[in-house]
Amino acid sequence: MARKIIEIASEIVQTQVSLAPMSAAEITTSLRQVFGTLLELQKAESGEIELPLTQEQGAAQEKVPGPITPENSIQNDKVICLECGAEMKQLTQKHLTSHGMGSKEYKKKYGFSMRTPLAAKSLTKARSKAAKKRGLPANLVKAIEARRQSKAQAATPAPALKEKQQPAVKRRRRKQSE
Repeated sequence: MARKIIEIASEIVQTQVSLAPMSAAEITTSLRQVFGTLLELQKAESGEIELPLTQEQGAAQEKVPGPITPENSIQNDKVICLECGAEMKQLTQKHLTSHGMGSKEYKKKYGFSMRTPLAAKSLTKARSKAAKKRGLPANLVKAIEARRQSKAQAATPAPALKEKQQPAVKRRRRKQSE
């Protein structure tokens, strides 16, 4: 088994040498260091010794908070996927399908309201600001009022016209693919 570890160590050091020039002394030191580390890992794997935590590992364990809650997953600059822990600006449909679910299922599973956007708060605010700049709220109010008026007119038609009218066909929006 020692032969295999030395081969692995030499391959690692060869890769280091190919990436950056090293002197003979540096190669020797690196080879001994890598071999010692691999030997220590092998002993730890077989249960002969227990590896102490390094400073980096100790610091990482201190910084890791408990499990993320749905309330904390949507932050100002990022959204954290509660399935895999990935951090991004927006949880896309493509990402959620990698977990075998859509945005509705994700929201139901984690208790989000159906109106809650799965995007970082800063991104949501920027989109809202851009929509207001384009006049969306005013146009939306006009469209809603026009729809109410057309429904009111359709609800009280003349009796002769009522017979000739065909039922309205509901059309569904096409889902936009990413």
